[in-house]
Amino acid sequence: MTDPRLTISIEGPVAILSIDRTGKANALDIEMLKLLACACDEIDADPAIRVAILTGTGKAFSAGGDIKAWAGMTSQDFGHSWVRFGHRVFERLATLRMPLIAAINGHALGGGLELAACADIRIAESQVRIGMPETSLGMVPGWSGTQRLAGRFGAQIIRRMVLGGEVFSADQALKYGLVDAVVETGTALDAARAYAARVAARGPAAIEISKLMLAVSSGEDNGAAVEALGSILVAGTGDLKEGVEAFNAKRPAKFKGEWS
Repeated sequence: MTDPRLTISIEGPVAILSIDRTGKANALDIEMLKLLACACDEIDADPAIRVAILTGTGKAFSAGGDIKAWAGMTSQDFGHSWVRFGHRVFERLATLRMPLIAAINGHALGGGLELAACADIRIAESQVRIGMPETSLGMVPGWSGTQRLAGRFGAQIIRRMVLGGEVFSADQALKYGLVDAVVETGTALDAARAYAARVAARGPAAIEISKLMLAVSSGEDNGAAVEALGSILVAGTGDLKEGVEAFNAKRPAKFKGEWS
């Protein structure tokens, strides 16, 4: 994928996804959502990548949805082409096979916070502010702000942001579990790289399976996670290879059910 608005940098086993719409505070429009989906497919397909980092270019992480991109949409287009499509892209980010770290180098408000919530680990710089201002615009969170965020952070803290319009500092966000670490301004990406190195040093298969197990335990993506775990287990018995060979040879399969 080659597009200056979303770059992928590979540093050993780590992929760094950098959003670059600096004139728009890294806000997302339909094309940016498509680029994020393509980036997920690209890094998921590379077995050498063990960890991914998501960050913004310049002083912004992401301003979330670009208001000019959706303000003129019909209600049908807004619901289908904007909200549902964005929801699918964010779900793709959240279910990457490898851990995803958000290096939050600027404010994470609205869709920007929903974007950061897709990550397994969030590292915020000290100047960052966290909030969900959608209701002040007469709209509601649409990219899992009332769903994934409530599940991961607790419904009450999300109520305070969505219903009361509260905006939290980085230190407050750390206290409430919205982020996992607070670092000095300008150092989020380096801190994310250091954390990624910790993850990459661990067993990649164990990390991937642990992420799936955690998804099941938290009620996220249960169906896909269970089927992925089951498929991995079955593939390890040798029966899959025998079944395929028997099918190609047009003979009855001789399953042993032995673990390799």
